[in-house]
Amino acid sequence: MSARTKARKRALDVLYGADIRQIPLNQALATEAERAANEPQREASWMYAREIVDGVVDNGDEIDEQIETYAQGWTLARMPVVDRAILRIGVWEVLFNDQVPDGVAISEAVEAATVLSTDDSAGFINGLLAKISQNKSH
Repeated sequence: MSARTKARKRALDVLYGADIRQIPLNQALATEAERAANEPQREASWMYAREIVDGVVDNGDEIDEQIETYAQGWTLARMPVVDRAILRIGVWEVLFNDQVPDGVAISEAVEAATVLSTDDSAGFINGLLAKISQNKSH
């Protein structure tokens, strides 16, 4: 598993945990940062995980607006918590991280959904992220 894949998993854990516990993302991020400081062997994955979560915090309104716009008939509140977290990471990578090709971001999100969510989630996430990628201003 690549360092970025591990980082996405760590970011997903932070986003998911904050959503489930209904705590601010910054608080969840601070807790994870403290934990990461005690795990120097995992530093490579932590740096990108922190970049993802910071990006979701900084661009959360736009990310959620994009998800709501393209999730035909689905509100964020109706989505499984894990799907919301996966989508927020995927949308951040597609729209705000030029270092990751859109296809890679989408593929990673679909893989996470396949492993962690419902049978229908992978297809839903794939379609939604593909639409956002196609419609972003280049």
